[in-house]
Amino acid sequence: MSHDPVVFIPPMLADARVFAHQMQDLSRDHAVMLVPPTQGERMEEIASQILTWAPSKFAVVGMGFGGMVAMELLRRASERITRNAFIATTAQADTPETAAAREPHMIAAKAGRWDDVLRHEINSTWMAPNSDKVELVHELTQMGRDLGREVYLRQARALQRRKDQQATLRDIQQPTAVICGRHDGQYHLKRHEFMAELIPFASLEIIEGAGYLPTMEAPEATTDALRRWLKLPMLLR
Repeated sequence: MSHDPVVFIPPMLADARVFAHQMQDLSRDHAVMLVPPTQGERMEEIASQILTWAPSKFAVVGMGFGGMVAMELLRRASERITRNAFIATTAQADTPETAAAREPHMIAAKAGRWDDVLRHEINSTWMAPNSDKVELVHELTQMGRDLGREVYLRQARALQRRKDQQATLRDIQQPTAVICGRHDGQYHLKRHEFMAELIPFASLEIIEGAGYLPTMEAPEATTDALRRWLKLPMLLR
């Protein structure tokens, strides 16, 4: 098994609590750290800051927004990254329509309608049918409130401006896992299958009983998938 330091990057409006089970388990035999993707209005700015914090060589786990940041890290400094795990995310840029649709929620946040914005961003219909949606929404809402409006606005702007990273995925040389919940209502299974097909020798891990939050909806299964990823051989060809 690889013993690389493992750097976790959480989704939009989330912190270490979203990776609680995974970080606790992997910390038994790995150095683990969480880097908050909260500064900067462009993925490039966020990635540059993370590279100043991260070890000289590291494995990266990025989920949702954090997965997009992880792809930018790979584009900028692939020589420092030893392996990649992309969870519940996408390599595609916002369409003009999607980017424009973010604006009313950003305006609402600036106008003080923060609870309305959180209700929009934390969508229980994206979770698996049997998940404890009430508890998950409560935990996610608390994270969002703790991080606050300014972080949301920066992250939303970064989402609007992000590059398409499909070419980055095609050039990956490191052991890579694409991990998603079977019932992900935000980034559907077919999108993850497409990502895995783009990446040379990628493994696709589908987490049963989970939606767009596999780390919280099915924590043990997601941790098991990460441990399998850490056992993938370094030489892929």
